[in-house]
Amino acid sequence: MKKLFCTSLLAALLVSALGSAAAGTLAVNIAYKGASQRAVWQSTLDEFKKANPDVDIKAAFVEEEAYKVQLPGWLSTQAPDVINWHNGERMAFYASRGLLEDLSEDWKKNKWDEVYASTKDASSYKGKQYALPTVYYSWGLFYRKDVFKTAGIAAEPKTWEELLDACNKLKAAGVTPFAVGGRDSWTLAGWFDYLDLRLNGNVFHQQLMAGEIPYTDARVKKVYTAWKTLIDNKYFIDNSLSYDLDGAQPFLFQGKAAMMLMGTFIAKGFPPKLAANMGYFQFPIIDAKIPTAEDGPAESIHIPSKARNKVDAHRFLAFVGTPAISAKLAEGLGSLPANSKSPEPTESISRIGFQILSNTKGGIAQFYDRDMTKEMADEGMKGMQKFISDPGKIDEVLNELEQSRKRIYKKT
Repeated sequence: MKKLFCTSLLAALLVSALGSAAAGTLAVNIAYKGASQRAVWQSTLDEFKKANPDVDIKAAFVEEEAYKVQLPGWLSTQAPDVINWHNGERMAFYASRGLLEDLSEDWKKNKWDEVYASTKDASSYKGKQYALPTVYYSWGLFYRKDVFKTAGIAAEPKTWEELLDACNKLKAAGVTPFAVGGRDSWTLAGWFDYLDLRLNGNVFHQQLMAGEIPYTDARVKKVYTAWKTLIDNKYFIDNSLSYDLDGAQPFLFQGKAAMMLMGTFIAKGFPPKLAANMGYFQFPIIDAKIPTAEDGPAESIHIPSKARNKVDAHRFLAFVGTPAISAKLAEGLGSLPANSKSPEPTESISRIGFQILSNTKGGIAQFYDRDMTKEMADEGMKGMQKFISDPGKIDEVLNELEQSRKRIYKKT
């Protein structure tokens, strides 16, 4: 009996020891795009380790497109302790399935209501918070200053007419106006967002994102018709569906294309010799009667509900939620700090993005695939690729999207 007791005690101590060891290892999975993004996350993890020497960090860095594919499997099986992801509907998709930890108490304890007030809604699902915002960023048109000058474009276009005039001057100079990597379908969604926001406004846009407006509505067709005009005039690089974002950027770097509609996060990946020659401006106004709205997506970090080391995961979120770390991440990610107590950015393109978002009167959208349910967003972006492949199929694409809308939103 004594031997059995000792054996049981030894087993219990071993289990306890193993549990303590596991509890001291923090598994963090990070999506990144480019060496600079990976570097700033690694530096942040190193700082946390220095401040918390009792925690061992096991970090996995995964390229963003692969990360999107692998994330559902992680969350539903052997989840890491911390992930980075996107706020809005992308976050809600997993929160609604019970795959993310409720962080509402962290928001209260760390007083995040005060410093993350502008991103609280995007961090919430059914009144509870499941995300810590890290950074947000502006979308707009990057351009080559030297190419504009050579083509005789004296100023950044502020209206649709000025943009089209600039496109014609660029074509006359033998330069394609826009680079776009349509193989990454979300890059096309940026074009849809801005044409819709400028033609129909953010109220309409959000109703469409919520599945409340048919895709056969004339206002949606108006967006695709404006887009078709750009395609018909050959303002986009040829075979854009053959290129992802990384494949399309060299057209800009080599001066073969003059502009790219994209988020400010790509600025950190520009070749050093080219960076000073890159400009950035707000997507031009199409209808002056429509209040100007912008895309301002927020990035975030989360604790999976199946995480093994939630204690240290909560410590890590509290660490990242400070003004200093938010500012550091923003600098390294080419974005803006979500923490309102962080200093404003000093880098020129980030400052322009900050001013664009600060001065918007029509509201800030999260982004196409973050403002609507994932299933509909996937269908919508496949429809955009089909449209780019054959712009004459607007009605066919919109009819198919309408059938998807009826099917998908009937469930919710």
